[in-house]
Amino acid sequence: MKVVVQVKLLPTPVQAAALEATLRACNEAATWASEVAFTKDVKRNFALREHTYAEVKERWGLGAQAAQHVVKKICDAYTTLKANLRAGNLGTPWSKRYRRASEKPIVFRQEGAQPYDDRMLSWQTAGRTVSIWTLSGRMKNVAFTAAPEQLARLALYRKGESDLLYRDGMWFLNATCEIPEAGLNTAPDGFLGVDLGIVNIATTSDGEIMAGRVLNRGRLRERTLRTKLQRKNTSSSKRRLKKRRRKESRRARDINHKIAKHVVAEAERTGRGIALEELTGIRERVRLRKPQRATHSSWSFAQLGAFIAYKAKKAGVPLVYVDPAYTSRTCAECGHVDKANRVSQAWFACRSCGFVDHADRNGSRNIRARAEVLWRRGAQSTASDPPPEPGRGTGRKRSTTPSGARSASPLL
Repeated sequence: MKVVVQVKLLPTPVQAAALEATLRACNEAATWASEVAFTKDVKRNFALREHTYAEVKERWGLGAQAAQHVVKKICDAYTTLKANLRAGNLGTPWSKRYRRASEKPIVFRQEGAQPYDDRMLSWQTAGRTVSIWTLSGRMKNVAFTAAPEQLARLALYRKGESDLLYRDGMWFLNATCEIPEAGLNTAPDGFLGVDLGIVNIATTSDGEIMAGRVLNRGRLRERTLRTKLQRKNTSSSKRRLKKRRRKESRRARDINHKIAKHVVAEAERTGRGIALEELTGIRERVRLRKPQRATHSSWSFAQLGAFIAYKAKKAGVPLVYVDPAYTSRTCAECGHVDKANRVSQAWFACRSCGFVDHADRNGSRNIRARAEVLWRRGAQSTASDPPPEPGRGTGRKRSTTPSGARSASPLL
C-alpha cells in the first residue's frame, strides 16, 4: 500500500537559491514542452521525448533524469486532464470551463512540484539530511525534519519517487512509502455504519456523534475575517490574508484525520467492517440558497472518506459503500419511508411506529443494515478511487453509481 510522507527541508540561503532556480527551470521547460505536445498532439512519453528531450537538456541545462521526468510529468498532466474531461469534472463540452481547459496547452507554475528518483535524490535518514540534484550540481547535506512517526516510516518503508515542492516560503519533499497491509478480515462481525454530515461530521451506528461545532465555528470565523480583510484591500490586510491562507484547510485536515483514526480503530477493535455512503456527485445535483453555499462547499466529506478508506485498508478492515438514497427518511426500526419522518435537522420521528431517535444516528443504522445485506450477497471490501468532490444534500439522497461494492484500488 502506497502512502506519502511529507518532510520539511531546512536549506541554507545558498541551498534554497539553488533549489528555487532548479524548480523554476524544470517548470519553464515543462511549459514549453507542453506547448509542443499540444501543437503536435503528441502526449505519449516516448513519442514526446523524441520532440523535446534534446532541447530541454540543452536550453535549460537539465540533467538526463530531470529531463525525462519533465516529459513524463507533462504526459501525466494531459492524461489527468483527459480523465477529468471525460468524467465531466470540468463541466459540459460547451461550457467555458471545459473549453478553457481543453483548447489551450497546460501551463506549469514556477513553484510546481518536480519528481525526483533515487538517481537524483539520496536520503541519509540517520543524519536527517538529503543529497539532491540541482542546476548547480549535486547539493549535499540539506537538512530535513518531520514528526518522529513519519521519520520512522520513512526509514523503514521509503520506496520510489519523491516530489520536491515549494509552498508558502517553505520547502518540502513528498516521499512515497510502501506500507505493508494487514490481512483483510473476510468474516467481519457486523458493520459500523458511519453517517457523514455538516453539523455532525460523523455519526456512528453505535450512537457516537462527532460534532463539528469547533470546525464550523472556525470556518465561520475565518470566512468573516477574510471578508473584512478583502474589503480593506490595504498592504497590511493583504499580508495578513497571505499569512492566514490554508489555515482553515489544515485545521479541517487534522480533525478529519483524528475522526478517521478513531472510526477505524473502533471497527478493528470490535472485529467489524465499516459502512459508508456513496455520495459521489451531490454538489452538481443540489441547489442551495446563498448563505448555505459556502458552508456546503467547504464540507470536506470526500477527504474524510478517503482517510477512512486508506486507514481501513492498512488495518485490514472491510469497507463497503452503500446507496445513500432515503437513508435520512427511513425508519431504522420498521423500515417505513416518509419525508415527514425527518422532523428537523437533529431529530427523526417515525410516522408509522413512533420510533424517535437522533436523525444522524438513525441514518447510520440504515447504512449499517444496507452494508450487512450487501456483504451477505457477496460484496467485497471496497476502497473508492480518490473522489472528485462528492457531497450530500438534503431530503432524498441518490447515488450516481449502482449500489454495492466496487473493485479495490490502491490509494496513492
